[in-house]
Amino acid sequence: MLVHVWCEYSATIRQEFAKRGHDAWSVDLLPSEVDGQHLQMDIRDVDYTGIDLLICHIECTNTANSGVQWLWKQPGRIERMIEDALLFKWVLSLPIPRICMESPVMHGYATAVIGNGYDKRQTIQPWQFGHGETKATWLWLKGLPELKPTNIVNGREQRIWKMAPSPTRGLERSRTFRGVAEAMASQWGRL
Repeated sequence: MLVHVWCEYSATIRQEFAKRGHDAWSVDLLPSEVDGQHLQMDIRDVDYTGIDLLICHIECTNTANSGVQWLWKQPGRIERMIEDALLFKWVLSLPIPRICMESPVMHGYATAVIGNGYDKRQTIQPWQFGHGETKATWLWLKGLPELKPTNIVNGREQRIWKMAPSPTRGLERSRTFRGVAEAMASQWGRL
């Protein structure tokens, strides 16, 4: 199966699909942290012909519910939110049979731009996949079943939310948990 993971520089998901024999590629503006099949480019320029499964993580700073209070406090933020939500909607509309769009919980302004008409939206937590942390994440699913929890654990700390400000904070907060990547590859890789 040809699998693309867009907006992923860490190769976490790409590696899990590749381990299972899939033709897996990551695409990001940044170089990959891990050697392998990676395209360093804008996702809007990717030839998506023949992709069987797409997993995508669009920039969420302007669409996340956690930052909604900044929409009117920072110039240009509303315009960037609309651009990001329209890009999200464009990816969901691509003629690819299976798409998972990952995002934090979105605020209503972004979801209104994206609109309805998609198969389902699932909320997952890292603690459902072996990581004792909380970070509610939405999976917008097109042609895919919901992910089933694989390893429910205790601990449930908000480490991601509590990260101190730093130049790499956004990149670190955006990393996919290995247990979630393993679940995607093992469950969706068999479709």
